[in-house]
Amino acid sequence: MSFTDSTEAPIYAGLVEEQGDVPAEVRRVAEEVLREADRAIDFGTVGAASAR
Repeated sequence: MSFTDSTEAPIYAGLVEEQGDVPAEVRRVAEEVLREADRAIDFGTVGAASAR
């Protein structure tokens, strides 16, 4: 079932039509930022440095 199914959530479907699917866009941008951060920072060394 999709959140944009007009029979289940007509108000939400109308908002998506007017404004776009904001939660999906936020999710996409957050995933992109996480990928960029993962490439820029080696988080594996953070825990090792604090354990010294």
